[in-house]
Amino acid sequence: MADSAKADKKAVKFLDGVKAEFKKISWPDKDSLMKQSVAVLVISLVVGAIIAVLDFGLQYGVDFITTLHF
Repeated sequence: MADSAKADKKAVKFLDGVKAEFKKISWPDKDSLMKQSVAVLVISLVVGAIIAVLDFGLQYGVDFITTLHF
């Protein structure tokens, strides 16, 4: 029983610490959050497109090299 009580006290203490840390967070306003979200989405799409182009190009190059007959 004593171990269970200690575990409960540790859990409560941990959650109190989490709550205190959440109060310290400065959350962005709605406009800033939207701008940052759009920026992340656009950059992700651009990087994804670049990776896709490189993948297709390298695949074409490897296929071309492997089909050469000497």
